[in-house]
Amino acid sequence: MSGSQAFGAPAPELNSPPPPDKIVIDVVTVNGSGCPNGTAAVAVAEDNTAFTVTYSRYTAQVGVGAGPIDFRKNCQLDLRVHIPQGFTYGIASADYRGFAHLEEGANALERARYYFQGDSPTAYVDHTFNGYMNDDWQTTDSTPVGAISFLPCGESRDFDINTQLRVKAGASDPNTTTSFITMDSTDAGIVTVYHFAWKQCPTKS
Repeated sequence: MSGSQAFGAPAPELNSPPPPDKIVIDVVTVNGSGCPNGTAAVAVAEDNTAFTVTYSRYTAQVGVGAGPIDFRKNCQLDLRVHIPQGFTYGIASADYRGFAHLEEGANALERARYYFQGDSPTAYVDHTFNGYMNDDWQTTDSTPVGAISFLPCGESRDFDINTQLRVKAGASDPNTTTSFITMDSTDAGIVTVYHFAWKQCPTKS
């Protein structure tokens, strides 16, 4: 999966349209300093083309007011996607949004990977930001159509999402300034969007 800075890039065209029946996603487990219990929520788009993850306490910070381990936050979501019979799915692209305040000389990192349980984890895709910055940020990770990893037809495996936020003071003075990066949903528009790729499974004779 490759990274780009173009938010909202369209998902790749695939032969199979989304299934018409309702998709349900259960959050099996949530672990990590960036998503304490009850602070991450998942919702499926009405047209079954994507699902969103919303965080309410996902902020990494360094400097005045920050604890010694607050510079790095992470979250691992274990999701169970219930899909209609005859279909399977992969993830075509993922859109991330947040806000960052980075003092001059500070820098931050947003990192993500996702995979089906039982598969080898994919390599992390990293996006970096440099101060001075005091603005919204947005990134898109996308996968070429031919490289999308689909859940094998007929199998039931959970889908794992691992994300991290990190911030470093760098050349800034952590004794007098604070730098942070967040994926918190203080703004209703700050959500992570995962775009489905769908395939119809062969019918059994």
